[in-house]
Formats: sequence, structure tokens, C-alpha cells
Amino acid sequence: VIEIQTNNFTYKKEFVISKFLTVVLFSFVSTLFVFIVSLILGLIFSDYNEIEIIFSDTEYLLAYFINLVGFFSFCLFIGILVKRSAFALGFLLIWSIIEGIIYGFLKWEMFRNTDSADSIMQLFPLTSMSNLIKEPFSRLGAVQSAASQLGEALDKDYSVQFITVLIVLIWTCLFVYGSYAILKKRDL
Repeated sequence: VIEIQTNNFTYKKEFVISKFLTVVLFSFVSTLFVFIVSLILGLIFSDYNEIEIIFSDTEYLLAYFINLVGFFSFCLFIGILVKRSAFALGFLLIWSIIEGIIYGFLKWEMFRNTDSADSIMQLFPLTSMSNLIKEPFSRLGAVQSAASQLGEALDKDYSVQFITVLIVLIWTCLFVYGSYAILKKRDL
């Protein structure tokens, strides 16, 4: 009986590891696709051809990869938790709404006129994932010049923050471990 239980736990562990490796593979393929498309479009439409300029700001690719791994791990966790794909998607939507409600409550009820709500919300899973790569469109030269002509200054910090990467990696580990813990208690 103990040997059957050990084999069952090993099977569940291998199952979660294989799902996580699939998540990593999909994230890698997507990141590679974005890199290749960006490289091709950059070489076609850019006036610069120096290798240092071409490969500058590549930390965004790493942030994109970590973002995908974290998000897909969250989806894996929800899928194992809920067991039905339609309900899992619904739960993901509900979780997003819940994070928005919590942010609104913190921002306008508990911590008015402070940045405390943003500091707390960066610890939530979907918010931390979206903080990895902040809205990149206002970084484009055309948007910057249009804003300066209108007298607006776009002073955003577009860098990838280490603390945000760390938060997403911690969430990813929790989601993978949580998936395994749920499966350990259930039958497949």
C-alpha cells in the first residue's frame, strides 16, 4: 500500500513538473517569436545598425518571459483548482475584478493621497505580473514628441524592477507548489 501511494505521489509530481515544463516551453517560444519579430522590424525600420543599440533594453524580453511563466503558472493553478476550463477562465476574470476592487478600496478608502495602495497592490499576482512591463507605448518617439508639443511631460520609469521580478517568481513557485499540493490531495 505504501509503495502504491509513493508511486501515486511520484506520478502527480511528474504530472505537475511536465505541465510546468510545458508552461516554460510555451513562454520561451513566445518570447523567441517576439524577439525575432522585433529584431526583423527593428532592422527594417530603424536608422541604427550598431549592435549595441540593436540589443539594448533586452531586459524586457526576460521580463516578458517571466511574465508569461507567472501568468501560465497561475492559469495552471486555477485549472487544477477548479477542474473545468470554462470555470477556470471565469475564475481568472473574477480574480482580476477582485484585485481591481481591492485596489479601489485601498486607494480611495484606506490610503487616500498616498502611494501605499500601489505598494500593497504590487504584491498581488496579476498586478505584479502587469508591473513587469509597464505600458510601453508612451515610450515611442512619436508619442513623446506629440506629448511635448501639447506641453505634457511623460515621466515614467520603464525599467524592469528586480523586486517585481522577485515577486512574480515567488508567485510562480507558490502556484506550482499549490498545484502539486492540490493534486496530492485529489485523485486524477
